Formats: sequence, C-alpha cells, structure tokens
Amino acid sequence: MTITGTGFTGVTAVTFGGAPAASFTVNSATQITATTPVHAAGAAPVVVTKPGANSSNADVAFFYVNSAAITSLTPDQGPTSGGTVVTITGTGFTGASAVSFGGTPATAFTVNSDSQITATAPAHAAGTAQVVVTAPGGPSSAADYLYIAAPVITSVVPDEGPATGGTSVTISGSGLTFTSAVSFGVNPAPFTVLSPTQVVATAPAGAGTVQVTLTTPGGTSSGLPYNYIPAPEI
Repeated sequence: MTITGTGFTGVTAVTFGGAPAASFTVNSATQITATTPVHAAGAAPVVVTKPGANSSNADVAFFYVNSAAITSLTPDQGPTSGGTVVTITGTGFTGASAVSFGGTPATAFTVNSDSQITATAPAHAAGTAQVVVTAPGGPSSAADYLYIAAPVITSVVPDEGPATGGTSVTISGSGLTFTSAVSFGVNPAPFTVLSPTQVVATAPAGAGTVQVTLTTPGGTSSGLPYNYIPAPEI
C-alpha cells in the first residue's frame, strides 16, 4: 500500500496496529510504499516512526477484513453451455469484485448480502470447476461446480412397440448418468439409469412415430424415432 504524508525522510519503521510492516520503502519525503503484515480483522492504526518522532495522525488506519468463504452452491451443477443462475452462500462477500468458475469469470453476478451472491455460470468444458469469490479480504475458499455435457443418444432398442405402451426399451448413448427425464414424443416414460451409457425406459401409450429424448442437467438430447404399432382390426 502507498502511505502519503510529510516528513518521511529518515523513517525507520512502519507499523499496522503495532505489527511491523512486512517491508517498506521510503520513496520520498511525502511517500512510503509498505507491505501490510498479518493482522486480525478490524481497523489497524498506521504509524510511521523516525528518530525522535512518530507520525501523529491517529485517524489513519488500515482496515483488515476476513477472507471470503463459500459454504454451498445451489445448484452445484449445470450444462457446459453455461447460463445457470447459481446462488453462492458463505461469508465475507461484501465488496466482492469477481466470481469465477474454473478461472472463467461469471457471465454476471450480484452481491445480495455479505452471505449471498447470485452468479450466472459461464460456458466451460465438462468436468469439475472450482468457484472462487474475490473480495477485499482476498480470494475465497473454493467450491466445486460440475459442468455436464449434453446427453447423446445413439440407439433405441427395440425402436417399435404396441400403441398401448409397456415395452421395455434400452436407450444407449453417452452422458446419461444424471438423467432426469425420458420422453416418447410429449409423453414422459418411467426409467432406470443402468450406467453412464445406458438407460432402460418403459414406453408409454402413444401413436405413430415419435422422437425419444433424454434430459439431464446438461440439456436435452437429440431424438431418435420410436414407432407405435396399432393393434390389428378384423
């Protein structure tokens, strides 16, 4: 930090709340550059000392603040395309100047209070990204946010069944771990996630050819066709 005043020639010490500066340089009779020492949170009077005298302005103080800390993210996952509004909860957020996801600045953020920030996740590669809030006390502790790639469906077996539904259908692809919904056209289907590459769903009743899609926090997959076969009539 830069300390401005008068009579600094010959200064031998700079203290912050009684603690010696980590280092200091007298640039001129009116300016000193000092590195703050470790100190408890709160106001620390800055005193400049030279032989026979100390600085006398008791109103000059450096204010120490605690580092921000993140305790939770809600939600803590979203698509690689970004755009998810994330509520960051913790402490020490007042005056926050930046929020980042894996080193990428949030698209936007709002400091709602000392304990809450609302941030819009930026686009990011799939995987875990550390969310960090930068406040006057320095960078916060980090919290993990999971970026999930959009699911991909490569096959639907079988790809046809009776109009009454009830057929067990195996859906194969990638990125299926966090499946939250399976649809046959506009109709939802009950399902079970077997692995990151396979989901088994029970076809609901329907008619004609519909698109089977799968939804995860990473988005909704493109569709593959499933054909409903009407019952024969005599």
